[in-house]
Amino acid sequence: MADYTFVTRWELEAPIQLVWDAIYDAEAWPSWWRGVVRVDKLAPGDAHGIGSVRRMAWKSALPYTLEFESRTVRVEAPRLLEATVVGELVGTGLWQLTPRDASTVVQYDWNVSTTRAWMNLLAPIARPVFAWNHDYVMRHGGEGLARLLGARLVRA
Repeated sequence: MADYTFVTRWELEAPIQLVWDAIYDAEAWPSWWRGVVRVDKLAPGDAHGIGSVRRMAWKSALPYTLEFESRTVRVEAPRLLEATVVGELVGTGLWQLTPRDASTVVQYDWNVSTTRAWMNLLAPIARPVFAWNHDYVMRHGGEGLARLLGARLVRA
């Protein structure tokens, strides 16, 4: 498997609670995040969402769709949300939200490995393309979140 570590940062002129609510509600992502094809809740988890499982499908600028299941493993509202993923990607994703004056800084750490044979074979030469593709999808996420909240995206 090929390993990838991506760090995305957004800063939105919006209160942390509004940003948290939008990120926490993953089933709504397809309505505002270009590239999220589908999010299906498979299990609700506990009262905080820990243990919830979602099947996600993502489409990007490249001609393929990635599907995986995401299990929420840590929730510290409104600042931290962590999940593990299995499927065509395996690994972890960690959302960290920090208030800054009238803005919220969002950092997303995505540490995954690919399980598709063709991706693993191409990894030595395609790694920069996969990184560009990840940035493309995440840029659309920041822009979509800003539109959803009626906020200005200060930094992406």
